[in-house]
Amino acid sequence: MQVILLEKMVNLGNLGEVVRVRDGYARNFLIPKKIARRATDVALKEFEVRRAELEKAQADKLAAAQANGEKLSGLTITILQKSGVDGRLFGSVTNMDIAAALHKAGFTAVEKSQIRLPDGSFKAVGEYPVQVALHADVVSDITVVVQGEMV
Repeated sequence: MQVILLEKMVNLGNLGEVVRVRDGYARNFLIPKKIARRATDVALKEFEVRRAELEKAQADKLAAAQANGEKLSGLTITILQKSGVDGRLFGSVTNMDIAAALHKAGFTAVEKSQIRLPDGSFKAVGEYPVQVALHADVVSDITVVVQGEMV
């Protein structure tokens, strides 16, 4: 299926590009989230009329993401988890736990889907680098310190 992108997607394309994607990806993800629209003649004409409005909205999102990215970069978040004597955690620290810690720190715009854990969830006490992708063009590096609570 061919779709018109209404915003920039990392591995797909930029605003206004007509790209070919699988039908299910378009129907179940891109179109319901208003990231893309079917590429029909009517939709292409309507997009050209609204192009300036969509580009301005995209620029506003980018500016907000850059402002949050500057605040986030270099931040250190500490998370307490129950652990054993040897430093292994009872459970793990996931992107949901990191998002909750960021919300407590005042970063309410960060969602769990924006947190990138390169090696999966953390299962031991320690200090870990984490990337937060606030926008397709804005990625901030933070440090997560996992401290153990003795049971």
